[in-house]
Amino acid sequence: MDKVFKMLGFWTAIFAILFYVGDMVGVSLFFVAQTGFFVLLGYMKLTERMYMYVFAAYLILFFIGFTYFTTFLLEPSFGNEI
Repeated sequence: MDKVFKMLGFWTAIFAILFYVGDMVGVSLFFVAQTGFFVLLGYMKLTERMYMYVFAAYLILFFIGFTYFTTFLLEPSFGNEI
């Protein structure tokens, strides 16, 4: 399981670079933080059960944050009307 978290760190680092190149600095910093979190967990040598608990907690926090963002903060867009 530690290799999975190192792989997640690699992909979040790729996304951080792409967001930075796309001039989305805030999102890029968020993904840099996630990269550090995943790589740190990858080197902690936890048990597989603990890795699953940490990933489940991460998913729960993500879904709560994403639901809050899309419900209360995201402004609806109706596209370009010509």
